[in-house]
Order: sequence, then structure tokens, then C-alpha cells
Amino acid sequence: MDIGTIIVLVVIVALALYGVGLYNGLVTARNQFKNAFAQIDVQLKRRYDLIPNLVETAKGYLAHERETLEAVIQARNQAQAASRAASAHPEDGSAIAGLAAAEGVLSGAMGRFFALAEAYPDLKANETMQNLMEELTSTENKIAFSRQHFNDAVTAYNNMREQFPNNVVSGMFSFAAAELLEIEDPQMREVPQVSFS
Repeated sequence: MDIGTIIVLVVIVALALYGVGLYNGLVTARNQFKNAFAQIDVQLKRRYDLIPNLVETAKGYLAHERETLEAVIQARNQAQAASRAASAHPEDGSAIAGLAAAEGVLSGAMGRFFALAEAYPDLKANETMQNLMEELTSTENKIAFSRQHFNDAVTAYNNMREQFPNNVVSGMFSFAAAELLEIEDPQMREVPQVSFS
């Protein structure tokens, strides 16, 4: 072999290794945002488990407010279904958008529930209700933190897949853009007020 052939082979091998490195970096970034969504999913499941307990505790006090209680449970069930769909495919932008919309509806229903509960001093004084509210407040904070982490991971992945020369590799291997988990309604951006102080 002459020196020219050796140089060409070395360049080809170096380019192949560089391409493998780019591909592996994209896979790592994609797995990181999927893992970040899994953390959101854990907190959402916790919230979905708390809501029926909250409604059940409030039923005795809010018996004539059945419509509000049913709206909360229905919104919770829809959000839970949207969460399952998004959890199965966190890379699917429509599943993430569906989750954001369902979470917006749930937050609105919970807001109406909390506003209604404020009018019942006995309910506010109920120890079980207070404990559930504290747990829900903690969970809401964890959801907000997890959502921020997910959006950061999605942004890092999207930046990686769009930068040159990564965009060549991401195009060849169909690394699709990931969707941020954003809440559209500005009122829904706030954590629901759950304090009974």
C-alpha cells in the first residue's frame, strides 16, 4: 500500500468514527429527554392518586356541589389517559400537546374545587383534607420542577439534532424534533393555590 491509500483509509475511518460519535450523542440526548418525561410521569401519577382522595374527603362537606366534584374526577381521568399516551411516546409532539391541554383542564377544575372548598370552614379544618392539600402542594412543586427539567432536556436534544453536522446524521436516521411541555393558558402556568391557612 502506498502512503496516499493509507491516508485516505485513515480519513475514512476517522469520519466513520466521528459519525458514530454524533449518532451516539443524539441517542443519548433523546434518552435523556425521555427519562426526564418519566420523572414528570411519576409526579403526575402521584397527583392523579391524590385527587380522588381529596374529592372523597370533600364529598361529605360539598354534597350539593356534585357537579364540581364530578368535573374534577372527569378532568383527572382525561389527564391520566393523556399522560399514559404521552408516557408511551414522549417523542410524539401531539401526545405531549394533548397532555398539556388535559393538564390545563384539570388545573382549571382543581382551581374551581379549591375556590369552592374555601367557603367551607369545616372542610378547611379537616385534618385529612389539610394533609392531602400539603401532599398535593408538594407534588405540584415537583411537577413544575420535573417539567422544567424535561423542557431543558428537550431543548438540549433539539439543539443537538439541529446543529451542523449533527443535522446530517439526525436527518439520515430520522431523529425527529421533540415537543416542549408547555401550558398554553397563562392562568394555568401558576401552581393551583391549595393552602387552607
